[in-house]
Amino acid sequence: MGGPVVLGIESSCDETGAGIVQDGRLLAHVVATSMDEHARFGGVVPEIAARAHLHSFNPVVREALDRAGLRIGQIDAVAVTTGPGLSGALQVGLAGAKSVAYAAGVPLYGVHHLAGHVAADTLEHGPLPDPCVVLIVSGGHTSLLLVRDLVREPILHLGDTLDDAAGECFDKVARILGLPYPGGPAIDRAARGGDPKAVAFPRPLTRPGDDPYAFSFSGLKTAAARWVERHVQRGEEVPVADGAAALQEAVADVLTRKALAACRAYDVKTLIVVGGVAANSRVRALAEKRCASAGIELRVPPMTLCTDNGAMIAAVGDLLVRAGTEPAPLDVSIDPSAPLEYASLNPLARPAARVA
Repeated sequence: MGGPVVLGIESSCDETGAGIVQDGRLLAHVVATSMDEHARFGGVVPEIAARAHLHSFNPVVREALDRAGLRIGQIDAVAVTTGPGLSGALQVGLAGAKSVAYAAGVPLYGVHHLAGHVAADTLEHGPLPDPCVVLIVSGGHTSLLLVRDLVREPILHLGDTLDDAAGECFDKVARILGLPYPGGPAIDRAARGGDPKAVAFPRPLTRPGDDPYAFSFSGLKTAAARWVERHVQRGEEVPVADGAAALQEAVADVLTRKALAACRAYDVKTLIVVGGVAANSRVRALAEKRCASAGIELRVPPMTLCTDNGAMIAAVGDLLVRAGTEPAPLDVSIDPSAPLEYASLNPLARPAARVA
């Protein structure tokens, strides 16, 4: 007999994910995305995302169970993202997770979305080293963390983004370059035919005296916009491939430079890079090169586990169950702007405002 079987539900943005994990082993995971519906708007529309979650929730959970060869009665716990994310999207996932947990008669665990990204790596490489430095890079988050025991100890933030996240910078500059949404993959594809040295884009917050672990990509976005503007004003064709390659190089340089500095400062021998931008080919390649030179082990989840998915939430749930953590109370709610302090996230529903 194996350990408890945990179903994980993710619905913080435009992906509806269901994953099943047992004893740190991934049994199945399924993701439905509404990205195509958002593409014509150039970004995620919250109302469209919430409606898509409503349509996708049951089919995604059923398919995950089918792939694992399980029935709902064989699930021992349910874990669900309770924040951060889009309010309506989170509400749909939480309501569905509560229904499944109630129907199966099993406990429910609230999970912080970013802790899920960290735990995604355990499904490929096993338990997290204690300690490790984690670089989270996604559309909405860029953070450097010092992690010891993910579910038993507080998570130490070494640095966070002060404005735009790395993925947000990619999305915005892709639009300026006339590339499709989502911008990250589009920039990556376009950069393959460009020269990363063609444009001297700035490396934000890397000068002496700057916060060594903080990030800022708003200025880089503006520099790219001004570069495009100059070409347009002169009536010249914008060299999109060169712009994409140079932008990608600047982002990868800043991310990996700061991550390696944190590893050296805290005498940590393992760097883990997670989140949607961890799928970027240049970020991966430069991280590999710099970690190899510094004698630091690099761990990056498979591409399918870098973007939002239910498997990563199930992975946290699995760790919480095995650690003997108390499940969420019945009135657990969502926190769309929850800071990452602990992997478990169980905010309580606020009482309705009284009308005079």
